[in-house]
Amino acid sequence: MSEPLAPPWGWRGPGAGRAAHVEPAPEYQATTSQVCGLYPFTAGSGTPTAGTPVGRHQLWGEVVCLDPLAWLREGLVTNPGMFVLGQPGTGKSTLVKRLVTGAVATGTTPIILGDTKPDYTRLVEYLGGQVIRVGRGADRINPLDAGPLDEARRRLSGADAETLRWEVRSRRLSLLLALATLVREARITNAEEVVLGRAIDLLDDRLDHEPTIVDVLRILEEGPAELRGATRTDTADAYQAQTRGLVFTLDLLISGSLAGVFDAATTRPLNLDAPAISVDISRVRAAGDKLLTAAMLCTWAYAFGMVDAATALAELGAAPRRSYLGVMDELWRALRGAPGLVEHADALTRLNRAKGMASVMITHSLADLDALATEEDRAKAKGFADRSAITVLAGLPPRELARVHEITPLTGPEQQLVTSWSAPDSWQPGARHPGRGKYLIKTGERLGIPVELSLVGPEVDLYDTDQAIRVNP
Repeated sequence: MSEPLAPPWGWRGPGAGRAAHVEPAPEYQATTSQVCGLYPFTAGSGTPTAGTPVGRHQLWGEVVCLDPLAWLREGLVTNPGMFVLGQPGTGKSTLVKRLVTGAVATGTTPIILGDTKPDYTRLVEYLGGQVIRVGRGADRINPLDAGPLDEARRRLSGADAETLRWEVRSRRLSLLLALATLVREARITNAEEVVLGRAIDLLDDRLDHEPTIVDVLRILEEGPAELRGATRTDTADAYQAQTRGLVFTLDLLISGSLAGVFDAATTRPLNLDAPAISVDISRVRAAGDKLLTAAMLCTWAYAFGMVDAATALAELGAAPRRSYLGVMDELWRALRGAPGLVEHADALTRLNRAKGMASVMITHSLADLDALATEEDRAKAKGFADRSAITVLAGLPPRELARVHEITPLTGPEQQLVTSWSAPDSWQPGARHPGRGKYLIKTGERLGIPVELSLVGPEVDLYDTDQAIRVNP
């Protein structure tokens, strides 16, 4: 005969262990050094389940999910900025491509803001997205094209129209100043900025279409009374002397090394209804860093302007509200072209949270940012990493981790782990790089999440960036 089972609260009666209420066991959160005496009653803290699955935890085997916007919605981070850092060949773009694929699946529109190699074109085409190929004889981007933002402004009246008008003006002037700084390799003077601003105002009043750099140059050469007043000159000769340098700078934008790319109307506007968008600027790479930098700056400004326009229309009830994932690969190329370009990029990306847009910035090393021209630019460039709530580290050497530690605190074991991914431990041909597909995800002061990504299905082919150098048997 089996022993009778005790009721849930114990036997009734004196000394029988009867409990009127059973308290749950206390739960403590601490490091393994502090609670090692409680072993084996310890467990990992778990991994985020919000976002796109990007691999398994290297210690616990749990699935790790990552998505800046999803993490922001869940309260895991305070902003949707993400900074990816790692040596070439460690799989930075592979991780970002997984995030792009997951974004499309969840209704977020990824925008590749200047694909220089190109790494993302095949994936975007596979996902049914739009690929814009910028270059001589291909697609063109008008740096002064405000797209639907200007259309929305023309449909409004009163204070709303005035607000959008100043936003459009500010964007046009900011990018024009950045491009002029790039070709001149020096900052535009205050007097020249005043003249350019007045020229943009005049074109806005006179034209019924989006102005181009050719239009700006033409009105500067004409020298109407409004522009002569802006230069504080009384005669045509004095005006020409005052604006001579600025005229030659703008002429370089349309007839120099940048000719044929930014000197006409936009040929293929971004389609924000597409599942994904990639602006392929690989064709301008052979023309040198100056043209490549200009292409990246124009792509950033144009795409962010389109997103701002969509946000403004959504607030007016004229369009659906969307979320976006902006990918800024090879960040350092767009920042080193001339002094002051960092400030332009900083202004574009600072308010992404209000736009419903996450940004992913990718570079090889913080040393890339140290190579910028001025100390002011270097400090602002490091601010990109400092402001990003999520930092992802692939294989990096110890000297690089010392720089990262100044921005994102790393424990000793975390630094050792990332360092172990930085180089093969043998000369054996064909050996897999120890850091390929391995990442440490850091957010604030939390302990990092070491994750390993495994490719599945068509990802093996779509995410492969080494096809061009692989010899076919």
